[in-house]
Amino acid sequence: MLPKWLRRTPLAWRQLLKEKTRLLVALAGIGFADMLMFVQLGLLDSLLDSATKPHQNLHADLVLINPQFQTLIDVKSFSRIRLQQALAVDGVASVRSLYTGNAQWRNPDTLLNRGIMVWGIDPVNPAFNFPEINPHLDQLKQLDRLVFDRASRPEYGAIAELVKQQGTLQAQVNNRTVQTVGLFTLGASFGADGNIITSDSTFFRLFPERQPDQIDVGLMNLEPKADVETVKAALQASLPNDVKVMTPQEFTQIEINYWETGGTGFIFGQGVVVGFIVGIVIVYQILYSDVSDHLPEYATLKAMGYSDRYLLTVLMQEALLLAALGFIPGFLLSLGLYQITYMATLLPIAMKLERAAFVLLLTIIMCSVSGAIAMRKLQSADPADVF
Repeated sequence: MLPKWLRRTPLAWRQLLKEKTRLLVALAGIGFADMLMFVQLGLLDSLLDSATKPHQNLHADLVLINPQFQTLIDVKSFSRIRLQQALAVDGVASVRSLYTGNAQWRNPDTLLNRGIMVWGIDPVNPAFNFPEINPHLDQLKQLDRLVFDRASRPEYGAIAELVKQQGTLQAQVNNRTVQTVGLFTLGASFGADGNIITSDSTFFRLFPERQPDQIDVGLMNLEPKADVETVKAALQASLPNDVKVMTPQEFTQIEINYWETGGTGFIFGQGVVVGFIVGIVIVYQILYSDVSDHLPEYATLKAMGYSDRYLLTVLMQEALLLAALGFIPGFLLSLGLYQITYMATLLPIAMKLERAAFVLLLTIIMCSVSGAIAMRKLQSADPADVF
């Protein structure tokens, strides 16, 4: 024997199926709104993921920066002496410097220049945890040697393929001839289409206007038994206020804050809001039209003894059915758009379970709000209208 609730006529479902064209329009509208939210959230996530990849690969327990630091694409330098002073603090085992700059890379085929991010490191004490560069550290000790990011955009040329074929490749960076001796993988971001890593000595040959005693990011590794927070407090107390000490996680958060509060992050956030509002308007129009077309039938049900609560429940069921059915095409279309976007930009955009669950929740809220607004029309159904 089926439970009573399963033997009830699925009124909400029948209402939706009666006007199939209207149902398809509603699903298309909800799918479009979901797709818009998916794309905006995906781009925002890819923005933050790509911007913080360098931070996640730093070889450091603590980081030293200029207090005015906001992002790695536009750093504020500080005196190298601060890093040397940090080495004298109990618990600090080693220190290293990291330099960043934007140079012009000349495509060897087209001879067109394109901006590329340059990372200057000490080959004896590298700043990054990229295993791929370890075999090339001795080569980087020589001047005018670099390793190229194979995940850079294709506008730089088929560098990865040529290096694999030839072993090394001659290139032009800031009108200076350099030798590409290896590859690593970091990836493009909204701030940089490509990356190269050089020694600090080569870095200053590429950027002769830069001063060696001014470093961009200081990295510190602690002794095995040292407490990070204790050493951090000791460093901050002993160093002047022209530098700031933080953990790698805090350093990463600064970059996230820069992009989230900046124009790019704000635009993506607004796109999500617009998609949400568009969905509310579309679902409301569909539900309102449905209620208006069937107002006499709803009045008849009231005359038969059905309560307003029951009829409002039917309307909310319609809204939730629309949310569930409309989410599916929006989700599937977004998967395709993610793939197209990745192929066009090489940005790390992909579907995440958390994002899918969040957009589904927004869709349910979106349709529920629309149903709540349309309820006002349903409550006006008067049994007297039947007679």
